Amino acid sequence: MTTCVFIQIRCKPGTTYRVAEGIALKEIHSELFSTSGEYDLLMKLYIPEGEDVGKFINDNLLDIDGIERSLTTLTFKAF
Repeated sequence: MTTCVFIQIRCKPGTTYRVAEGIALKEIHSELFSTSGEYDLLMKLYIPEGEDVGKFINDNLLDIDGIERSLTTLTFKAF
């Protein structure tokens, strides 16, 4: 079973479109949105079964140039 996470991404000024393009090229996201507020992008991502969440995000997302900070929210099947 995969793990669904939401990742808020803050980009360095002027790099949001480049970061979004870098994410799209990697084809790892389920959904990607531009947002207002403290973070610039919101990404829905499914972590493959057996993968460490932090390592997967670090290895597959945070190497994109222009990402300044991220905030990951894990989801749990509660109902």
